[in-house]
Amino acid sequence: MDCEQSLSVYSVVASGLIPKEVDRKLISGIKVKCHNPNMDISKLAFLSLLALSSLCGLASATYKVGVGRADITGPPVEINFMGYANIKQVGRGIHTRVFARAFVVEDGKGNRVAFVSADAGMMGFGLKREVIKRLQARYGNVYHTDNVAISGTHTHGAPGGFLMHLLYDISILGFVPQTFEVMSQGIYLAIKRATDNLVDGRIFLSKTTVLNVNINRSPTSYLRNPAEERAQYEHDTDKTLTQLRFVDLENNLLGAFNWYAVHATSMNNTNQLVTSDNVGYAALLLEKEYNPNKMPGKGKFVGAFCSSNLGDVSPNIMGPKCSISGNECDLLTSRCPAGEGECFASGPGKDMFESTQILGQRLSDAALGLLNEQSQESTAREVTGDVRFIHQFVDMPNYNGSTYNPLTRKIDKVRGCQPAMGYSFAAGTTDGPGAFSFEQGTTTDNAMWNFVRDFIAAPTQEDIKCHEPKPILLATGRATFPYEWQPKIVSDQLLKIGDVIIAAVPCEFTTMAGRRLRNQIRAAASAAGGIDTEVIIAGLTNIYTSYTVTPEEYQAQRYEAASTIFGPHTHSIYMDVFERLTKAMMRNETVDAGPSPPYMNDVMLSLNTGVLFDGHPINTDFGYVKSQPNKEYGINETVKVTYISGNPRNNLFTEKTYFTVERKINEDRWKVAYTDASWETKMVWHRTNTILGFSELDIYWNISPQTLPGEYRIRHSGEYKYILGGKYPYEGLTHSFAVKED
Repeated sequence: MDCEQSLSVYSVVASGLIPKEVDRKLISGIKVKCHNPNMDISKLAFLSLLALSSLCGLASATYKVGVGRADITGPPVEINFMGYANIKQVGRGIHTRVFARAFVVEDGKGNRVAFVSADAGMMGFGLKREVIKRLQARYGNVYHTDNVAISGTHTHGAPGGFLMHLLYDISILGFVPQTFEVMSQGIYLAIKRATDNLVDGRIFLSKTTVLNVNINRSPTSYLRNPAEERAQYEHDTDKTLTQLRFVDLENNLLGAFNWYAVHATSMNNTNQLVTSDNVGYAALLLEKEYNPNKMPGKGKFVGAFCSSNLGDVSPNIMGPKCSISGNECDLLTSRCPAGEGECFASGPGKDMFESTQILGQRLSDAALGLLNEQSQESTAREVTGDVRFIHQFVDMPNYNGSTYNPLTRKIDKVRGCQPAMGYSFAAGTTDGPGAFSFEQGTTTDNAMWNFVRDFIAAPTQEDIKCHEPKPILLATGRATFPYEWQPKIVSDQLLKIGDVIIAAVPCEFTTMAGRRLRNQIRAAASAAGGIDTEVIIAGLTNIYTSYTVTPEEYQAQRYEAASTIFGPHTHSIYMDVFERLTKAMMRNETVDAGPSPPYMNDVMLSLNTGVLFDGHPINTDFGYVKSQPNKEYGINETVKVTYISGNPRNNLFTEKTYFTVERKINEDRWKVAYTDASWETKMVWHRTNTILGFSELDIYWNISPQTLPGEYRIRHSGEYKYILGGKYPYEGLTHSFAVKED
């Protein structure tokens, strides 16, 4: 039954949603229509604000908002992971599935933007181009290159082979069509679902400080930046988590997107199970909070943790140590004395799984704290204003511009270089050390490695001069066989949602590089548009071009600088381009689209083979439970079962699961309690006979303290490939077993 309630001034003001100086008589006279006489006071306050806005001139910031999510888990076995460039890091199963999470915002004039955070190492433009193609097949020109941004979370634990540039796909053994297809379709579906879910709503921005999650992995490079600049900041990494909260007009929470600067490398380069890593686990925790009784990846609420200026930022907060001796590594080179092992960072847990869990929990708790803030203490502010966007392709090697040098107080000419990787690139980082005897901080070359380099593709003398003091190890800009090794044309993009600007950068900006860019965009927006803005750096977006460091950090030539592929002026060029784009966007001016990246889908090569066939031992069949569970388990014990299986690449079970842990509800009903997307489970596949195509699948379930006691069983679903052709489904089911209370 409809009811009519009057809301007192004290309730409305206490909600924190309207200013205290608003006329109290006006507020007390507001009547709110509702369908529930027991409606929560915060909702009443929210509805009162809507009514009040039309009476006293408060800005009404209603947008169309929608959020969506989709599975993008690629082939979990026999395909190398993207991130560490470790040829030995070949997938063997799943710890957590990976997802694309999207939001769509449209203002009252029909201006629309879409942003996607994908649990992937980074983003390739060929992939974005395919997503746009699918969107336009459904929606026409509603979505296009300029208003869609796709960012990778930078997990190093997901299948690769989708970037379409040789240097980034070579450790994956080339292009992987199966990875490309599931990611294209999943990202498209995330945007489609966000579009289908569009409702009238509002957006709030809030920030909080999160400590004990990140450290700077190149602190000596950071110290190269001017002392007066460093003095403006308390830490040598960004500790601020920035959140955009999406609600409908009844203040129901739809989603929350959080940006925080940290590498998703808690799971190190020995990991062979698909994982969304620390930020992905944080997203699973946040979504679980607002999607109760739903499996991971399901439910209306979408919570994302997105990448930012994470270039020099490590999650391994115990810092780098020599793996054998435990002594400190050399700060400049990240090397250990002979016999003391590799320089490797870890922490805070006893192993990589616990570290991922601890840091994911800290990030989730911080985001949850912002969402659960008491209204009178809230730091959130409403986002107001129109929606705009601007995008430009930039030919970096041929870019000529100018930038103000604060040290000399003069205008410097800047130019880009042909892409090239330095010697320290091969040294790797303290999150994942490299190979051979390369050291970080190398500024001299070596005749032997130069010979190897020149055999592949020789840099010109102009290249060598342009990249100084970087000694060139790989002249990727000069390599053309079998196709382009690294991008030369980059995607630079800005999305403006009210007074929030998202800067979509095509690489990994270091801490100070990101801070300078945020300040530059904020100043340009103020100068051209006369408004104060909150600037968010969205890293690894649209196309991947490795790293960007400040000119000062470039001189140190640690890993991040050696991987700044367009030379010492790379950051200065981005500062110049984004300042120009910001001013044009604020003035509603158009810019030249720039030269489009080359279309390379038809020249992709791959050394990855498909599944030839599957077989099984005599007297068994696919789905046969080779190892049954025990009859009884207790809390914190681990269930392990083994099945005769087909190759998981035969069917990725996208939006589904390879197995379920089921709990008995009554005599006739079992309910799914966990899937292959759950943190508590692991799926490990291994061949037992390559010639005959035999393989087995191990499923592990760690019984957490939150597990309900009762009777359980485990079901595995798969497909096998028949030797004469065709794929056929199979299923296996264990005996039931009991989980007892402590």
